[in-house]
Amino acid sequence: MQYSDGESVDAKTKPSNLRRADLIDEVAAVLEISDKEATVIVELILDSIVRALGRGEKVEIRGFGSFRTRQRQSRIGRNPKNGARVEVPPKTIPYFKPSKELRGLVQRMASVVR
Repeated sequence: MQYSDGESVDAKTKPSNLRRADLIDEVAAVLEISDKEATVIVELILDSIVRALGRGEKVEIRGFGSFRTRQRQSRIGRNPKNGARVEVPPKTIPYFKPSKELRGLVQRMASVVR
């Protein structure tokens, strides 16, 4: 079987993880630029997302999804070594919500592989 971009899929092959280096290689290949230039592009995009989240802004990429932060309340946890109660302070965490288009695409691709 093949994905829409021509990449072949073997149903018995376990998918590997996509890493930052893979994104850089893909950008370099598609744009026909050096790896160094592609690294600058990928790093700029990722840094922009991180900075916006750090300012409390929502980052929306149409057709892909949105990034935002969520507040976690303080809670009482347990130390796994000795079972003692520990207060876990409140914190801000990043959260990603995929778009409807991305969810549908992933679902269709997953059904092709199965």
